Amino acid sequence: MNELEFGGKVKEPDVRMLRDMDDVLYDRRWARGAEDQELYYMYRDLFLSRRDGDLFVEQGIRYDITIIPPRMLGREYVKTAGHYHPTVPGEAVTYPEVYEVLEGEATYLLQREDLSDVLVVRAMEGDKVVVPPGYGHITINESNKRLKMANFVARGFSSIYEPIRERGGGAYFLTEDGFVENPRCEEAAPLREIEVPKVKALGLSKNREIYPIGREVGKLAWLVRPQDYLEIFEGFLD
Repeated sequence: MNELEFGGKVKEPDVRMLRDMDDVLYDRRWARGAEDQELYYMYRDLFLSRRDGDLFVEQGIRYDITIIPPRMLGREYVKTAGHYHPTVPGEAVTYPEVYEVLEGEATYLLQREDLSDVLVVRAMEGDKVVVPPGYGHITINESNKRLKMANFVARGFSSIYEPIRERGGGAYFLTEDGFVENPRCEEAAPLREIEVPKVKALGLSKNREIYPIGREVGKLAWLVRPQDYLEIFEGFLD
């Protein structure tokens, strides 16, 4: 159940359970009375052929798929736990990440660790959303459809969950009444919403899936060496 067939192979997911999310939920009263349940599914390190897999390893990138079925967590829409990205070894810049909506609709909450900038991007099927250096993020499914999204990220990437857990969630929660401030993030900047940023300068487009781009050696080098692309990322989310 919840297996994913990809490249002729059946992949078992890593499953995020409700109890894994207790520290970051808005509706704590609901959570205390709810039975543990599966919330979303993560399929990591996917490739369609051995050649693709070797190419991804050679470039230091990894392709994943995440599936988030529609549901409510009490008064809050279902979401990922949220994480920040580590810094590139020897550099003062964090790794970026790119997401693609394959099915459904996604709401991405992006925030700096000091909460000096917090924004929301709503994406539809085909949209590419880049999390630039310096930002963490949470993905929310506020639709009544299954959300299926893919991502490419540096292979050596290890997500950092603690800062969001320590604050009891992101700077804002998306509830049935709209976005609500997290009282443990009083210093957070006002939430702003932007359209999906243009990604042409990074070699991406809405009309082309990201998977085949991973076969083109060097096209996703900005995921692994973001320090060489800082001019592109400057003002990326303005």
